[in-house]
Amino acid sequence: MKFGVVYPQTQFGADPVEMRDFAQAAEGMGYHHILVYDHVLGANPDREGWDSGRPYTYTDTFHEPFTLFSWMAALTERIGFMTGVLILPQRQTALVAKQAAQVDILSGGRFRMGIGVGWNAVEYNSLGYDFSTRGARCEEQIALLRQLWTRELVDFTGQFDRIDDAGINPLPSAPIPIWIGGTADVVLERAARLSDGWVAHGGPAAAARPTIEKFWSYAEDCGSADRVGLHIRLVTERTPEAEWDAYVRDWQALGATELAVYPHGERLDDYLERLRRFAEQFEI
Repeated sequence: MKFGVVYPQTQFGADPVEMRDFAQAAEGMGYHHILVYDHVLGANPDREGWDSGRPYTYTDTFHEPFTLFSWMAALTERIGFMTGVLILPQRQTALVAKQAAQVDILSGGRFRMGIGVGWNAVEYNSLGYDFSTRGARCEEQIALLRQLWTRELVDFTGQFDRIDDAGINPLPSAPIPIWIGGTADVVLERAARLSDGWVAHGGPAAAARPTIEKFWSYAEDCGSADRVGLHIRLVTERTPEAEWDAYVRDWQALGATELAVYPHGERLDDYLERLRRFAEQFEI
């Protein structure tokens, strides 16, 4: 199992010194990758029809992932970068291809793109895209992204995008891996069929077992079970340190190939200390 870290961006705010120190410390401890969440806009929850169970609002900090990773790439040498997940259907496909290729080039091939369809209709409407067609658009975008990353010129006519004999330059060094996140049944099937891996949430493995087994069943049906990965999280605020070993072992038994540690604390030192203890325990 490969071990990464979740960048705690909603807790840290926008201090570039802390951002730099976190990335460099995670690399120094031997972690495999940094995972970053994505939202372009946060909505005001004091609005008609808002679901009070939604996790994020306009008060939560979200850094723009491509810019953040390009900057972190210049401050590090080995650690990888992964969006977990980029809300793809609310963005222009060709622009995403260009931005992702640039991160890949600047990082020396250390970038993977986790994508999802999101839940925030306010965000979609504000960015000018149809929330109701996001699943179908996501599937089309995956196919187009892979063409844009591997061909100098692309001719593509789909339901949502059209490219007429054009391409991005420079191309990435290799096709950028695409992972898919989400929990709906249709997402599990899409991840098994189209992606390089599924970005799951994590939590107690016993409770997640039915969903994980469904994903692997879809992967068997699609002939992808021997190549797709399964990425999960360990949130230290919810999982006591005494339970870390059992948590990792239980998820390995379900086929998890990667785990990102989401630390917590009052200060940067608290976050890094938890990452250090985890790295020592599992000999990263």
